[in-house]
Amino acid sequence: MSDVKRLSLEKIQALATSILVDKGFSLDQANAIADTVTIAERDGCQSHGLFRIPFYVKALVNEHANPQAVPTLRVTESAVVHVDSHGGFCPLSLRVGEPALASKAKTHGIAALAIHDTYNIAALWPEVERLAEQGLVVFAFTAANSYVAPAGGTQPLYGTNPMAFAYPRQNHPPLVFDQASSASARGEIQLHLREGKPIPEGWAIDANGQPTTDPAEALAGAQLPFGGHKGSSIALMVELLAGALIGDLSSSQSKAADTQGVGAPLGGEFIMAIDPSHCNPAADHLSRAEQLFAQVLEQPGTRLPSQRRYTTRVDHLANGVDVSQKMLDELAAL
Repeated sequence: MSDVKRLSLEKIQALATSILVDKGFSLDQANAIADTVTIAERDGCQSHGLFRIPFYVKALVNEHANPQAVPTLRVTESAVVHVDSHGGFCPLSLRVGEPALASKAKTHGIAALAIHDTYNIAALWPEVERLAEQGLVVFAFTAANSYVAPAGGTQPLYGTNPMAFAYPRQNHPPLVFDQASSASARGEIQLHLREGKPIPEGWAIDANGQPTTDPAEALAGAQLPFGGHKGSSIALMVELLAGALIGDLSSSQSKAADTQGVGAPLGGEFIMAIDPSHCNPAADHLSRAEQLFAQVLEQPGTRLPSQRRYTTRVDHLANGVDVSQKMLDELAAL
């Protein structure tokens, strides 16, 4: 038996949806989650693709998780719009909130979307890319369960606390990056554990605060911020923006709420969107950006953020995605 099987994106979407519906998710929740999972597989990010489906399912053992939740949108005269997920999952709340955010940004020049009381297990780049395709400049932030020690510390406090950024381009898909404030995403360590591979040095420390390349020891200990105090400062910023600022949980509070130890973060997501037409009277921001991008690419060995994902996307759209038989067996066991 081959250790991989090639699946079309349509089959990945259908597989993810069918499992989630079977496990009690509403069709709307399941479709939104499956879209996000399929996008990750399309772009070659296995750690946020089908690999995440068991996490969504396991999250349901937490009493607060609601797979049937219907998000509610609140829009006022303010430039900040709100979506309450009611213990549901973030992909559906994004579907509800993004149109209102885009409309507010185009009206006011800058606007924000605060998503509350949500389980967020997905990557951030899909939402910033969608909004940048509408001509907006976008930032997104979310915290996670406390897995990461602050610089100089040895005990988990921050989440992996990712942030994403997207900028529209002329005749190209948006420039996008999505990166954790930790040296690695949690899912990358989990993938190394599943595959029996050591992790790179500098990713984590064990429960005694000693450096480790053993993924099991890393998961039992603490992840490290990238760049020492620099990544630690960004993690702190994300905690404030996605937690304190919008009245939602910090990473340590999210971990405490994860009573079954699933690892599914509960809290908020904060997105800011800027309409460049309100910032640049000459309306030449796209051409100015392209000049900068060209200067980056003039240097041998460079590439722009998201360039590799877009190349992978073209291949996977045309030819499908190789999914490990082990992953398919795990999904079948659900």
